[in-house]
Amino acid sequence: MNIFPHHSEILVSSFSCEEVARKIASVTKKVNYLDYADYSVERYQFNGNVEKNHFRLSLTIKRADSFLPLINGKIEPTRTGCILFLKYTLFPSSMLFLAFWSAITLLTALFLALHQNEWLYASLSLLVGVANFAFAWMFFKAKLKQSQVIFHQMLSLQEKNE
Repeated sequence: MNIFPHHSEILVSSFSCEEVARKIASVTKKVNYLDYADYSVERYQFNGNVEKNHFRLSLTIKRADSFLPLINGKIEPTRTGCILFLKYTLFPSSMLFLAFWSAITLLTALFLALHQNEWLYASLSLLVGVANFAFAWMFFKAKLKQSQVIFHQMLSLQEKNE
């Protein structure tokens, strides 16, 4: 069971894997995080890497956002198009931050309850840890919807050129 904010979905497209990968690549900027000039380009909707059958990307943002989903996608061909398997997760650094503070609040609660016999403060510490997770899930879901809308719009704007 994964307790960190996450979501997955499956999308079906009538377009080939190559067409879907090309469309995703056309709105995705491969970013060099050490070059400030890369952040000034506004025509791209996503940052990340797009390969033939898989991709890893996130929304382009102007300021840091700890709850922005990282989209890991896999594209598989079918007879009539392709299937996209999408997994939305927090960035690893955000998961580490959430895990760190969850561990701190849990250890504090254990120390206060077992060593200091301060049940009220132990309960408050646990409540802060639970609130931290609830806050993370709430903001992740909001950013998830924003990412999904843009990703789905990008795929629906495709037109087959025959």
